[in-house]
Amino acid sequence: MKRKLITTLAATLVGLGLSLPAHAEPPRVVASIVPLHSLAASVMDGVAEPKRLLPGGASPHTYNLRPSEADMLSKAELVIWVGPELESFLERPLRNLAADAEVLEVAGLEGIRLLDTRDGGQWDSHHHHHDGGDDHNHGHDDHHDHGHDHDDQHDHGHSDDHDHGHGHNGDHGHAHDDEHGHDHDGDHGHDHHHGEHDMHLWLSPDVARAFVTALSEKLKAMDPGNAAIYRDNAEATLSRIDELDNRLAERLAPLADRAYLVFHDAYQYFEAHYGLSPVGSVTVNPERQPSARRLSELRQRIRDTDARCVFAEPQFRPSLVETLVEGTDAEGGVLDPLGAELAPGPDAWFELMENMARDLEACLARD
Repeated sequence: MKRKLITTLAATLVGLGLSLPAHAEPPRVVASIVPLHSLAASVMDGVAEPKRLLPGGASPHTYNLRPSEADMLSKAELVIWVGPELESFLERPLRNLAADAEVLEVAGLEGIRLLDTRDGGQWDSHHHHHDGGDDHNHGHDDHHDHGHDHDDQHDHGHSDDHDHGHGHNGDHGHAHDDEHGHDHDGDHGHDHHHGEHDMHLWLSPDVARAFVTALSEKLKAMDPGNAAIYRDNAEATLSRIDELDNRLAERLAPLADRAYLVFHDAYQYFEAHYGLSPVGSVTVNPERQPSARRLSELRQRIRDTDARCVFAEPQFRPSLVETLVEGTDAEGGVLDPLGAELAPGPDAWFELMENMARDLEACLARD
């Protein structure tokens, strides 16, 4: 409570052009996953290195904290996470271990439109060209009005904000196939279709912009002595996001109508932003083998939609995709939504997005 009162006073003084004495040390920041850690590292460059909670490639859906990570969380002054629908394992630790820390929940940031989860594993190829998410505006001149204060309403304390009644708290059941090979909607498996919204937010450049802006404001309030550095870093990061976004939009535009399947439904924000045409996912629950009937239906889906590619993920069975594309005109590829093999740091989010575009292009652009 004391820390939050100081933070509120600091924010007020910064707004008046005044400041408190600088912290003896910058705030201790912990980010849950590689992409958020990367953007936080970019904003904090030259001040301090944020800590990363999950190892690269670890699933945020089903993770269990190790003792060293629990200790890291207990020492944090600012915790960054997507939110309870993705990282349900963090709800109790946030209440019990980091009760005095500030929290920045990306899913609750002002201006972000959450996309609904998609039922089943087959979708209209143009389903989300006009759904929620982003407005496909790749000329981002208007994104540099960064004077918005997102923190007041959306950086939640724990005493009343982190018990959302989702009933997650580590209770992940297992999705299963019925006799016809259909994965049941609403099961509590890895793909978290128990949630109302898709939480793979970090794959949207617009969400990245909102996060960078909100984080900068939060850090300036917590650490006014370094406010100028946070502000300059945020501006540089936002410019870099704009440049990347425009480049990827140009590269991906020719691929907009080329159908493909993904391993699981983790790419909706990227697809919606760039107007791509996925037609389904191999599995609703990556931890369970699809039935023979489902594989047969997916092969027919590939033929019916003239899908060019089926993408695996580094953490799961590439042999399943190889089996699926056998006897079809589709080819296999790999997409990595988390940056499993990327070195942590300010460049990781940008490399993740570049790799996504590169891997889609490599398979979809073939004649």
